[in-house]
Amino acid sequence: MRTKLAIKTNALLENYFPERRVFLKSDNDTRFIRLRPATQLVALAGSSLLVAWAIIATAVILMDSIGSGNFREQAKRDQRTYQARLNDLSAQRDTRAEEALAAQERFNAALTQISVMQSELLTSETRRRELETGIDVIQSTLRDTMKDRETARQQVAQLQSEDGGAVQVAASTAPMDFLADALARTAKERDQVVLDAQDALLAAEELTDQIAVMQEQNDAIFRQLEEAMTVSVAPLDRMFRAAGMPTDRILETVRRGYSGQGGPLTPLSFTTRGDQPTVDTLRANRLLNQMDRLNLYRLAASKAPFANPVQNAFRFTSKFGFRRDPKTGGRRMHNGVDFAAGLGTPLYATADGVVTHAGWGSGYGRLVKIQHEFGIETRYAHMSKMRVKVGQRVSRGDRIGDMGASGRVTGVHLHYEVRVGGKPVNPMIYIKAANDVF
Repeated sequence: MRTKLAIKTNALLENYFPERRVFLKSDNDTRFIRLRPATQLVALAGSSLLVAWAIIATAVILMDSIGSGNFREQAKRDQRTYQARLNDLSAQRDTRAEEALAAQERFNAALTQISVMQSELLTSETRRRELETGIDVIQSTLRDTMKDRETARQQVAQLQSEDGGAVQVAASTAPMDFLADALARTAKERDQVVLDAQDALLAAEELTDQIAVMQEQNDAIFRQLEEAMTVSVAPLDRMFRAAGMPTDRILETVRRGYSGQGGPLTPLSFTTRGDQPTVDTLRANRLLNQMDRLNLYRLAASKAPFANPVQNAFRFTSKFGFRRDPKTGGRRMHNGVDFAAGLGTPLYATADGVVTHAGWGSGYGRLVKIQHEFGIETRYAHMSKMRVKVGQRVSRGDRIGDMGASGRVTGVHLHYEVRVGGKPVNPMIYIKAANDVF
């Protein structure tokens, strides 16, 4: 049965794949290879499978290449959008800072003008009181003089009624003229004092109006400064809280580090000299406290790693957390984030600090460690060149090295870590927290 089936199958195959012979001729011999129908069918099927596999593999590679190109384009667009937003936020921050500085200058000028106006008002008030006192004295002197004049007239009348009054009247004429002149001078001085008092009152009213206008201007300046402080302090406070940093403890740490006084850095304050503080004084002291808090925030922000270590165009190639090891394929913890860019791309310190390590690290390649305030340490690995030394103090934005591929890597990139108290944390917490501030 099997023989008949095989014969029929072979006959059918011969219709499509007739038996062929391939002759191989040499100098001394001639041989041939017989290609049976079944052998030809197997060869055709294998060739078809090979061609189909090549077509499918080529299509997969083309699709992956197209998808990768689209992803790179999308990443570039996102990068440009991110850079534009950073530039816009930076411009807004500079504008707010300029507005706050201008408002502070206007506020200082207004305080100076108010101080001058208050001094003039006090001087005018003192002069008015002196004039009132002088008027009272003059009026009292005038009353005494009038009484003396009446007494003298009574004496003259009495002398005229007595004998020999002509001689005595002649003798008393001189005192009467003197009294008349004194009365005239007194009346003139009284009129002048009254005029001076009226002028002083008018000047006091004008000063009162000017002070009222200055109060309105001061109130407007206070409102602008308060709004500027709110706009400036609130984002910084949110940034520190988003990074999980307790603001009160952070500010107290910075305050202890910058507690020296004297010279131009002495904190400003208003004193009431023992008097009851006014509303403006309280508002001014609140503003000064907010300015001091803003300055402390600024100092603290420079000491925490809120900046980005790569300022050129880059691509995130690995995030923080567990991932597949690119070398072994196993599942391992990734203690940082990876930034991929060209060889030699500048790398920058993300906060103020001191370099504690600058050398080769096992697996890290060329490694730089920077110790910052608040128990924070940053690490920059796989560098091609290090530009700092151990013990060197760096500021945020200082160039510390170049991107490379040293150590255990698959390509050029920066491995960036942030450690708090020796434990690794996600660096993107700090970078994302500062997106709306820096």
